[in-house]
Amino acid sequence: MKLKQIVVSIENAPGRLFEVTNALGQAGINLRALNLVDTGAFGQLRLLVSDVAKARQILMEMAIPAFVNEVVAAEIEDKPGSLARILQPLADANVYVVFMYAFIGFSQGHAVMIFRFSDNDKAIEVLQANHVNLLNAETFDILETPGQ
Repeated sequence: MKLKQIVVSIENAPGRLFEVTNALGQAGINLRALNLVDTGAFGQLRLLVSDVAKARQILMEMAIPAFVNEVVAAEIEDKPGSLARILQPLADANVYVVFMYAFIGFSQGHAVMIFRFSDNDKAIEVLQANHVNLLNAETFDILETPGQ
Protein backbone atom coordinates (compact mmCIF):
# COMPACT_ATOMS: atom_id res chain seq x y z
CA MET A 1 0.00 0.00 0.00
CA LYS A 2 3.00 2.31 0.15
CA LEU A 3 4.02 4.29 -2.91
CA LYS A 4 7.50 5.41 -3.83
CA GLN A 5 7.83 9.16 -4.17
CA ILE A 6 10.75 11.13 -5.61
CA VAL A 7 11.90 14.20 -3.70
CA VAL A 8 14.22 16.82 -5.18
CA SER A 9 15.39 20.27 -4.18
CA ILE A 10 15.32 22.75 -7.01
CA GLU A 11 16.52 26.31 -7.03
CA ASN A 12 13.74 28.92 -6.88
CA ALA A 13 14.75 30.47 -10.21
CA PRO A 14 13.02 31.02 -13.54
CA GLY A 15 12.95 27.89 -15.65
CA ARG A 16 14.11 25.34 -13.04
CA LEU A 17 10.71 23.66 -12.63
CA PHE A 18 10.35 23.67 -16.42
CA GLU A 19 13.76 21.97 -16.81
CA VAL A 20 12.81 19.18 -14.44
CA THR A 21 9.31 18.56 -15.79
CA ASN A 22 10.44 18.92 -19.41
CA ALA A 23 13.26 16.38 -18.97
CA LEU A 24 10.88 13.88 -17.40
CA GLY A 25 8.28 14.49 -20.10
CA GLN A 26 10.86 14.09 -22.88
CA ALA A 27 11.78 10.73 -21.36
CA GLY A 28 8.15 9.60 -21.47
CA ILE A 29 7.63 9.82 -17.72
CA ASN A 30 4.14 10.82 -16.70
CA LEU A 31 3.56 12.91 -13.58
CA ARG A 32 0.88 11.29 -11.41
CA ALA A 33 0.88 13.84 -8.58
CA LEU A 34 3.22 16.55 -7.40
CA ASN A 35 3.75 19.09 -4.68
CA LEU A 36 6.18 22.00 -4.62
CA VAL A 37 6.88 23.94 -1.44
CA ASP A 38 9.09 26.95 -0.87
CA THR A 39 11.94 26.45 1.58
CA GLY A 40 13.82 29.68 0.89
CA ALA A 41 16.32 29.73 -1.96
CA PHE A 42 15.19 26.26 -2.96
CA GLY A 43 11.88 24.51 -3.35
CA GLN A 44 11.19 20.94 -2.39
CA LEU A 45 9.48 19.06 -5.22
CA ARG A 46 7.67 15.84 -4.40
CA LEU A 47 6.66 13.67 -7.35
CA LEU A 48 4.65 10.54 -7.98
CA VAL A 49 5.76 9.44 -11.43
CA SER A 50 5.01 6.63 -13.85
CA ASP A 51 8.56 5.20 -13.67
CA VAL A 52 10.39 5.88 -10.41
CA ALA A 53 13.81 4.41 -11.26
CA LYS A 54 14.01 6.06 -14.68
CA ALA A 55 12.93 9.44 -13.29
CA ARG A 56 15.52 9.28 -10.53
CA GLN A 57 18.24 8.35 -13.04
CA ILE A 58 17.33 11.30 -15.29
CA LEU A 59 17.37 13.73 -12.38
CA MET A 60 20.72 12.46 -11.14
CA GLU A 61 22.15 12.83 -14.67
CA MET A 62 20.97 16.47 -14.53
CA ALA A 63 22.97 16.87 -11.28
CA ILE A 64 19.74 17.23 -9.34
CA PRO A 65 20.00 15.01 -6.26
CA ALA A 66 16.84 12.94 -6.01
CA PHE A 67 15.90 10.58 -3.25
CA VAL A 68 13.02 8.20 -2.90
CA ASN A 69 10.79 7.85 0.13
CA GLU A 70 7.52 6.12 0.82
CA VAL A 71 4.09 7.67 1.07
CA VAL A 72 0.54 6.43 1.55
CA ALA A 73 -2.35 7.43 -0.72
CA ALA A 74 -5.79 7.41 0.87
CA GLU A 75 -9.03 8.00 -0.97
CA ILE A 76 -11.49 10.05 1.04
CA GLU A 77 -14.92 11.49 0.42
CA ASP A 78 -14.91 14.99 -0.99
CA LYS A 79 -17.08 16.33 1.83
CA PRO A 80 -16.47 18.66 4.77
CA GLY A 81 -14.91 16.84 7.72
CA SER A 82 -13.69 13.78 5.76
CA LEU A 83 -10.02 14.48 6.39
CA ALA A 84 -10.58 15.05 10.10
CA ARG A 85 -12.47 11.74 10.34
CA ILE A 86 -9.47 9.76 9.10
CA LEU A 87 -6.94 11.79 11.12
CA GLN A 88 -8.66 11.17 14.46
CA PRO A 89 -7.88 7.43 14.70
CA LEU A 90 -4.31 8.13 13.63
CA ALA A 91 -3.92 10.67 16.42
CA ASP A 92 -5.43 8.14 18.83
CA ALA A 93 -2.77 5.64 17.66
CA ASN A 94 -0.03 8.26 18.22
CA VAL A 95 0.77 8.54 14.51
CA TYR A 96 1.32 12.01 13.07
CA VAL A 97 1.44 13.43 9.57
CA VAL A 98 4.93 14.51 8.49
CA PHE A 99 3.54 16.08 5.30
CA MET A 100 0.60 15.66 2.98
CA TYR A 101 -0.80 16.98 -0.25
CA ALA A 102 -4.00 16.51 -2.20
CA PHE A 103 -4.65 14.96 -5.55
CA ILE A 104 -8.06 15.09 -7.19
CA GLY A 105 -9.22 11.52 -7.27
CA PHE A 106 -9.95 8.83 -9.76
CA SER A 107 -13.67 8.65 -9.04
CA GLN A 108 -16.48 11.14 -8.74
CA GLY A 109 -16.97 12.53 -5.25
CA HIS A 110 -13.56 11.51 -3.92
CA ALA A 111 -10.21 13.14 -3.34
CA VAL A 112 -6.89 11.45 -2.78
CA MET A 113 -4.57 12.58 0.00
CA ILE A 114 -0.90 11.67 -0.24
CA PHE A 115 0.65 11.30 3.23
CA ARG A 116 4.00 10.66 4.81
CA PHE A 117 3.43 9.52 8.38
CA SER A 118 5.72 9.19 11.35
CA ASP A 119 5.10 5.44 10.99
CA ASN A 120 3.69 4.51 7.58
CA ASP A 121 3.15 0.84 8.48
CA LYS A 122 1.19 1.65 11.63
CA ALA A 123 -0.79 4.31 9.73
CA ILE A 124 -1.74 1.73 7.09
CA GLU A 125 -3.01 -0.64 9.80
CA VAL A 126 -5.07 2.13 11.44
CA LEU A 127 -6.50 3.39 8.16
CA GLN A 128 -7.44 -0.10 7.00
CA ALA A 129 -9.06 -0.84 10.36
CA ASN A 130 -11.13 2.31 9.83
CA HIS A 131 -12.17 1.24 6.32
CA VAL A 132 -10.18 3.89 4.47
CA ASN A 133 -9.51 2.94 0.85
CA LEU A 134 -5.74 2.93 0.32
CA LEU A 135 -4.42 3.11 -3.21
CA ASN A 136 -1.45 1.19 -4.57
CA ALA A 137 1.07 1.77 -7.35
CA GLU A 138 -1.12 -0.10 -9.82
CA THR A 139 -3.95 2.39 -9.23
CA PHE A 140 -1.62 5.22 -10.25
CA ASP A 141 -0.01 3.13 -13.02
CA ILE A 142 3.38 3.59 -11.36
CA LEU A 143 6.37 1.40 -12.16
CA GLU A 144 8.39 1.46 -8.94
CA THR A 145 11.31 -0.83 -9.73
CA PRO A 146 13.12 -1.69 -12.97
CA GLY A 147 11.69 -4.71 -14.75
CA GLN A 148 8.39 -4.55 -12.94
